[in-house]
Amino acid sequence: MTLHQGRHFLNIPGPSPVPERVLQAMDRQVIDHRGPEFGRLGREVLEGCRAIFQTEGPVVIFPGSGTGAWEATIVNTLSPGDRVLMFETGHFATLWSKMAARWGITVEFVPGDWRHSADPAIVEAKLAQDRAHAIKAVMVVHNETSTGVTSRIAQVRHAIDAAHHPALLLVESISGLGSADLRHDEWGIDVTVACSQKGLMLPPGLGFTAISQKARAASKTN
Repeated sequence: MTLHQGRHFLNIPGPSPVPERVLQAMDRQVIDHRGPEFGRLGREVLEGCRAIFQTEGPVVIFPGSGTGAWEATIVNTLSPGDRVLMFETGHFATLWSKMAARWGITVEFVPGDWRHSADPAIVEAKLAQDRAHAIKAVMVVHNETSTGVTSRIAQVRHAIDAAHHPALLLVESISGLGSADLRHDEWGIDVTVACSQKGLMLPPGLGFTAISQKARAASKTN
């Protein structure tokens, strides 16, 4: 019989182990979710989220996994029949593209070998050819959990701008946020998708989206 000492350690890409001080913070009696203490806590958490995403804009928190945050991003910024540009950087980029297709989105999925990131040069070339601006969004996984490949998001934004194209930049940073450099405002990201259980080292169950003014405007028309 094998004897185990200490806490169980989940040695997979995620959920990440939750630090002891976070576990202790959770070990408290519930508070009134309609009272002033909860209101103060909520404002503090939302303000802290903006700092983590490095944005002055709103960050939305809702119950759900990263998959739920994927879906929220798709249904609130795109419509059935819209066309998007995506890159095969690994397992999760593939799953996100399949989800978009299930919502009736036409996905131009650039094939890859799961060893290289989204290529900004291809982004610029594809968008430059799209003179009718049929492509509504470029959707990129920031850090591929399955491979460790990290895409150059700032360069992807530069490529979109160089092509003078109005496409939204939608970034999945589920294993990137808190683990790798991510600058929502500075890099010109329109929606950053994240969740609680990877770089933030929290229990699973919360999704996050940081949203630009351009993305908020798009959501009102969908």
